[in-house]
Amino acid sequence: MEAAGGLLARARGPVRLRKRRSVLYSTPGAAAGQRGAGKRGRGGAGAPHGGALTDRPPRAGAAGGAAPLLALTVALRTLNCFLVQTSFVPDEYWQAPEVAHRMIDNYGYLTWEWALGLRGYSYPLVLASIYKALQLLAKDDVQLLIWVPRLAQAVLAAFADVKLYSLVRHLENAETAKCVYFCQLCSWFTWYSCTRTLTNTTETILTIFALSYYPIKGSKMGSSCKYLALVALAVVIRPTAVIPWIPLVFSHFLKEQRKADLILHNCIPVGLVTVGTSLIIDRVFFGEWVLVQLNFLKFNVLQNLGTFYGSHPWHWYFTQGLPVILGTHLPFFIHGCVLAPKRYRIFLMAVIWTVLVYSMLSHKEFRFIYPVLPFCVVFCGYSLKHLKAWKKAAASFLLLSNLIPALYTGLIHQRGTLDVMSHIQQLCSNSDQSHAFVFIMMPCHSTPFYSHVHCPLKMRFLQCPPDLTGNGSYIDEADVFYSNPLGWLNKEFYNDTLLPSHLIFFSVLEQEISSFLALKGYEKMATIFHTHVPQGRVGSHIYIYRKKA
Repeated sequence: MEAAGGLLARARGPVRLRKRRSVLYSTPGAAAGQRGAGKRGRGGAGAPHGGALTDRPPRAGAAGGAAPLLALTVALRTLNCFLVQTSFVPDEYWQAPEVAHRMIDNYGYLTWEWALGLRGYSYPLVLASIYKALQLLAKDDVQLLIWVPRLAQAVLAAFADVKLYSLVRHLENAETAKCVYFCQLCSWFTWYSCTRTLTNTTETILTIFALSYYPIKGSKMGSSCKYLALVALAVVIRPTAVIPWIPLVFSHFLKEQRKADLILHNCIPVGLVTVGTSLIIDRVFFGEWVLVQLNFLKFNVLQNLGTFYGSHPWHWYFTQGLPVILGTHLPFFIHGCVLAPKRYRIFLMAVIWTVLVYSMLSHKEFRFIYPVLPFCVVFCGYSLKHLKAWKKAAASFLLLSNLIPALYTGLIHQRGTLDVMSHIQQLCSNSDQSHAFVFIMMPCHSTPFYSHVHCPLKMRFLQCPPDLTGNGSYIDEADVFYSNPLGWLNKEFYNDTLLPSHLIFFSVLEQEISSFLALKGYEKMATIFHTHVPQGRVGSHIYIYRKKA
């Protein structure tokens, strides 16, 4: 009782409580400052402090809204996939599906890059796994072999879109995140490219994933190990993926207080695991130890031998490449660069650095700078958010101005080289398959090959491997053919028993070889639209000729 009385006596006296601000009910900026204090080292230099955020939604609310957004994005990208029925570049067929088909079905064509060890099996192995699963399920129909890998790319692209939204929501607020998400979905070039089986596409998707874990000031998702692992995986798939990450990793290293830990506990382990795994995969399929990433960089960057397939002036990416892939996003990108906070300068630096590096290489393509497009979209979204009264008009303009090129390039432009494969597929079901011989007389790799036929049909195409011996007078087979098509055909098929059963070529070639077609007894069996913009050896239509019985 005395003890209890003592306690009551003490309780009656004045009680002084320590003042403490509630993290939960304080302003978002102050809450961010309190939560960020003392967490500087975790995940690298990007643990935020001093970077006040505005209107940040509660964490639970963000998690609750992620599932519906992801479902919506997957649905949109699936629709995106089915509304892209055109060809872009040969690599989307020849460097992944064709290789994967050979890995599973033991027939398929490997281009010269594989003989030189310039390509790795890591990415084709993913597609080969899909093919094998379909085979085990007895569902390896040619249409499923074509569409399922693309649908897988579409799902990955959807996850990347949502990751980009989540990143901006953490860095800024929900409104800005919605603007960035809208700009990402509106991008005609992303629509055109993101569901294709290109290593550039997977490189871009992995870049977005890695960016979401990059320890930029203000981010709560920063993780050195995760972003470095994703960058390393992108480099395994396409070695040039390292280019946009050089300024980002360098900036992280400079700001990181525990530099030794970053190198010893993150960079070295991640590098060893990813490169080691890549080496083992390539060792299994090449039959010898091959460091593909080194060979790729040596051939394309150091020796610059890609010029064999065309060259452009140094300013091409600035005057054509970047403006074209940005399209009507370009003014919003410029405006966003002016408005964006200082912490986003590293993103702009990555864009400029990447374009400068690729500008030093003679061979240039739009897809090479595709990985910097997500960086640009962040600035576009920031611009759109700050337009205020003009926001709805600007959003409508972006949507409509990108919808037209997205649908045209996805459904109309350059569709013939894919449509022609359905005609070749029909030969597989005919009883005279063993007697069929298809000769594709087009610029090399214009069409897909066995991955889009899925039967061991006898086929041939005009080849164009580069000369690696230093022979200045070297001319590839395709160039020899186009220099004198009629003479080449008469010389190549001097005996009627060697003649193909089917000839496939662009309309621009018909008149030049008409005498050969008539003399050898060929008749036109199909005309397929290809493009409204024929150029050089590429015609507006594709003709299929069949040898009369």
